[in-house]
Amino acid sequence: MPTRDVVFPAGRQALYERNRYSPAVRANGFLFVSGQVGSREDGSPEPDLAAQVRLAFTNLNAVLQAAGCTFDDVVDVTMFVVNPEANFETVWSVVPEFWGEAPYPTLTGMGVTWLYGFQFEIKVIAKLPDTQVPHTEWPQRKGE
Repeated sequence: MPTRDVVFPAGRQALYERNRYSPAVRANGFLFVSGQVGSREDGSPEPDLAAQVRLAFTNLNAVLQAAGCTFDDVVDVTMFVVNPEANFETVWSVVPEFWGEAPYPTLTGMGVTWLYGFQFEIKVIAKLPDTQVPHTEWPQRKGE
């Protein structure tokens, strides 16, 4: 199997390694970003929903930036919201702070019952710019 071209935001490798997934993978001119939540540095949820959504976008933007992208490069968005009937308006009131101007990316929104203690998660696919930052290796484990 070919080596995955993984992208890590600064300072969060331990969190991704502990949870056993890559924050983003470059493939065929696109960046596939794992779902980002409003987690603090230690991985715990931000308790306030609006602040949690802002932090999820901040975490997403850190991954995009590590790959040389911005939210303007995003072509597809999937959002997950716990209890959307109660939480959608709060979530949607924060989105314009990060969304940019038209034309907008495609969007799929899903109501879910559980997100590991979080209320909101955002997952995206972005078109990589023609110039890319160098490949980042997965941190080596002891004994490898």
